[in-house]
Amino acid sequence: MAAPQVIRELKRDALGRVELIRAPEGAMVRRVACGGRMPGSRLVARLLLVRERRALERLAGLAGVSPLVGTGKGTLTRGWIEGTPLYAAEILPRDFFEHLEALVREMHGRGVCHNDLHKEPNVLVQPDGRPALIDFQLASRVSEPRMREDLRHVDKHRCRYEQRGRPRTERRRSLPAALWMMSGKRLYNLLTRRILRVEDGEPRRPREGPWPEWGQPLGDA
Repeated sequence: MAAPQVIRELKRDALGRVELIRAPEGAMVRRVACGGRMPGSRLVARLLLVRERRALERLAGLAGVSPLVGTGKGTLTRGWIEGTPLYAAEILPRDFFEHLEALVREMHGRGVCHNDLHKEPNVLVQPDGRPALIDFQLASRVSEPRMREDLRHVDKHRCRYEQRGRPRTERRRSLPAALWMMSGKRLYNLLTRRILRVEDGEPRRPREGPWPEWGQPLGDA
């Protein structure tokens, strides 16, 4: 059987790279956990690969989440979902965020929390306008604080897009998230950005726009 062909590199960071590949079955996405300059990054990347595999196994068959195709030594392959990252979408259905919240709640019903929904690239707008979720490296089993955080980030995106750049949400951070923001995240930023000089390459729609137009609603979420 012919080896999969790399079409293009989608992302590269301190923990490895993500590639769009062409296999006999069609287009797929392969994550390669090769680590980087950060001490212990290879081990961390392998552990995150395991977390993603377990999450995708639990979410098998859920519309809006790509299926797990297989894993290898330091690699994970999943199906390709056609879509535009939220930050680059030009048109959004009027009820997009209601459907996004419904998808997140379905994910929670399968026993999985995403834990990385604050990043706009992890939310896709499919050609039919429906939401999809990618990048389950930080996924975990459900807990009340983690579910609350997932939904808080959905609210934050909704408010930011509806108010055109002014994020406001009524949901408060959970205690673990608040402690992370006050201590752990500052230490992480110091290590990665100041010491290892790893740039935060996650794109985000600028506050000044351009903002997407509102399209016809999808219907009941």
